[in-house]
Amino acid sequence: MRCSLAPGGGHATVRRMRDLLILAIHLLVTVAKLLRPGGVRAVAAESLLLKHQLLISNRCRHRLVLGLCALFVSPRRIPKLGALVKPATLLKFHQALVDRKHRLLFSSSSRRRKPGPRGPSPELIAAIVEMKRRNPRFGCVRIAQQISHAFGVEIDKDVVRRVLAKHYRPGDSGTDGPSWLTFIGHVKDSLWSVDLFRCESILLRSHWVLVVMDVFTRRIIGLGVERAHIDGVCVCRMFNHAVAGQVLPKHVSTDHDPLFRFHRWLANLRVLEIDEIKSVRYVPISHPFVERLILCGAAASPRCRPAGRPSTSR
Repeated sequence: MRCSLAPGGGHATVRRMRDLLILAIHLLVTVAKLLRPGGVRAVAAESLLLKHQLLISNRCRHRLVLGLCALFVSPRRIPKLGALVKPATLLKFHQALVDRKHRLLFSSSSRRRKPGPRGPSPELIAAIVEMKRRNPRFGCVRIAQQISHAFGVEIDKDVVRRVLAKHYRPGDSGTDGPSWLTFIGHVKDSLWSVDLFRCESILLRSHWVLVVMDVFTRRIIGLGVERAHIDGVCVCRMFNHAVAGQVLPKHVSTDHDPLFRFHRWLANLRVLEIDEIKSVRYVPISHPFVERLILCGAAASPRCRPAGRPSTSR
């Protein structure tokens, strides 16, 4: 017959004391690690590693539970129950936020307006283009007057100007040789095209990007990035950063953006001994390669907005 002076919970007390002893030993070891050089980083790294291991083990457990539940679901319902966030979904969500930001910043009224006029008809566009093609010396005012007199359609000269800028492509002006811009562009290392566009970051902060492109080789010389609200000093800094370490050209082609008319920008070009060539107003095809590069980039990335800047060249 066994005789025991300890109560029935003696084994639980011994187990509890053993756990406390192990905990005290671990505490002393941790304190010793902290007192060593670099001990804080070692303990933090060990804690993060242990947390990561716990997350991985819980993930495997969740996958097991999902797998067991999937056995009792109809195969036709599995594709509808699956949820997957693709990068395209995140980009579309970011584009929606960017559109909402610009709508709130630049919309003149919070109320939704009624849709305006849909623009001139295709027949009127064809008549304007044909009149300009037959009479190259006619201006927008005269074409609007001739259209109103011949067809009885009241049309504004600004509408004529927009139609011609979009649909009219002038032919050769009596010569078979290349234009001055084409001639200079095909001379090696003599002409670079410079242009600006705006894009939004993941935090919906506007940034300006300056692109420098070699017309002869069609390669990108460099890029310069600055935060919003740039001036002549920022444009000079972006240009110098983009062309750092490159052999400078003789000419630079720019459009009529107000940012390229700052005194600091012009002084910077004089110091670098570079002549500036302006493109033709309201004719983007006179600045073709860098414009095409920016438009292709905007089509590939919806965060780019080449037409969202205060420029008079478009």
